[in-house]
Amino acid sequence: MVPPENLLAFVLASIVLIVIPGPSVLFTIGRALALGRMGGLLSVLGNALGLLPVVGLVALGVGGIVAKSVVLFTIVKVVGAGYLIYLGVQAIRHRDRAADQAGGAIAPRSAWRQLGEGFLVGITNPKTIAFFVAVLPQFVDLNAGAVPLQMMQLGLVFFAIALVSDGIWALVAASARLWFGKSPKRIARLSATGGGLMIGLGGLLLFTGGDH
Repeated sequence: MVPPENLLAFVLASIVLIVIPGPSVLFTIGRALALGRMGGLLSVLGNALGLLPVVGLVALGVGGIVAKSVVLFTIVKVVGAGYLIYLGVQAIRHRDRAADQAGGAIAPRSAWRQLGEGFLVGITNPKTIAFFVAVLPQFVDLNAGAVPLQMMQLGLVFFAIALVSDGIWALVAASARLWFGKSPKRIARLSATGGGLMIGLGGLLLFTGGDH
């Protein structure tokens, strides 16, 4: 188990990191604007679930190998950024469909698909790997033993905080979408704006560094 003082310090550090708007927040807002409340929340859940395999791999030492390998890290980075750009392009292409969905004219895409899209973004985010490799070990007490379990515990704490924080961002963005939703043209523009945010985020992750 992680010592209480280490756990408290990690919680405070995670809150500061997660609350400050970054790639995860931009992804959440973009999805909520493009898909609405349920789509935003499912994307948040999927994105957070994508953290769990990364935490497990980091705890087992595999994450460190990926982070130190230029080739592997670049592959993960390109795949994650490319998928975000793809989602953004799709949101812009189907902005009129989003307006129809908001008005109840057609059924929204399946919940599993939205969850899966968020999961893929979460598990291919290279910044998540870099964060867990660099930060988690700093809060582990080697004298307490069971280092992989300590890292898993810290990862689950981060998962819970991210889920709540990003969920709030999704609800706020979805509320704005509902207000704009009174006009089909405005909701179509808002969906395109969400797509633009995701495209911009993909470019940001591809060419620059950043945090959660």
